[in-house]
Amino acid sequence: MNESAAAFWNRTLAPYKIADNRVAATQLVTTFALYVAAWWSTLRVLEVSFLLSLPLALLTGFLVIRLFIFQHDCGHGSFFSSQRANNWVGFLLGIITLTPYQYWRRTHALHHATSGNLDHRGWGDISTLTVNEYLARSRWDRLRYRLYRNGIVLLVIGPVYEFVFRQRLPLSAPRDWKREWTSVMGTNLVLAAAVLGMVNLVGWKSFLLVQMPIVSFSCGIGIWLFYVQHQFEDTYWERQADWDVRLAGLQGSSFYDLHPVLHWLTGNIGYHHIHHLSSRIPNYRLQQAMAEIPELQNVTRFGLFESFKCLKLKLWDEEQKRLVSWDAVKAQA
Repeated sequence: MNESAAAFWNRTLAPYKIADNRVAATQLVTTFALYVAAWWSTLRVLEVSFLLSLPLALLTGFLVIRLFIFQHDCGHGSFFSSQRANNWVGFLLGIITLTPYQYWRRTHALHHATSGNLDHRGWGDISTLTVNEYLARSRWDRLRYRLYRNGIVLLVIGPVYEFVFRQRLPLSAPRDWKREWTSVMGTNLVLAAAVLGMVNLVGWKSFLLVQMPIVSFSCGIGIWLFYVQHQFEDTYWERQADWDVRLAGLQGSSFYDLHPVLHWLTGNIGYHHIHHLSSRIPNYRLQQAMAEIPELQNVTRFGLFESFKCLKLKLWDEEQKRLVSWDAVKAQA
């Protein structure tokens, strides 16, 4: 895009970048209250049947996702008008979402700065190889990549490993990221105290039987949302020389057209193309921007069931400019 296009988007999106503290506080208080009520209800139903508690655990997991979106907005400085408030709320929400706030904030900023850039992959994204890169790798490296992109690993095993274990000690973070490492250690300490407190309150067995399904559901849903909104057939990937941040937002991020209840539970993150076009728009203004700006409506759009087709896509074909499946790679090989 040229400079006039950048100016157009800056001017057009400016009214939606204004934080509303009343709306943010209402979202935070009501969602946290629902989360506490859902968690405690799951515990009570567990006394009757573990299987009957799972639907409530799923609901609680969705509420964790919604709280994560608030933390996400805090990281972008868009939830509250005060960055100090954003930082404190973001840190505290990290105890529930298992996400050290400052560490995640920095890596996620790198994701926004490099999304769709083939020459700058590796921070805060789903690992994606090009067809030529995959074919040039050894048989062992190909197997590792195929395992990584397997649906069970990507959406069940991987999310739990990422949030429960890896974010407790993210060894890939540079040692000079002092604020980020302080956030990691601080989150771990408060998290440990919270877990000990809950175990003392309800018992370790009950705590695990409630919390483990909630964590599994929320981690899997969170990674799925992130995956499906960038990993679709006609997404955007370019080399540095041709890469454009606005095109990466509009073409490399989808509109996940969900039921209004799912949009609410997922904090409107389905309007992902708008978020990548301007990360300073808080979740509570994304829907309004979509409705009022025609240029935001002509983007890749898919519904819940249609989105499952994205799971078969594994590699980026630089010649065809699209994500392709293993079958397409076999034909080329």
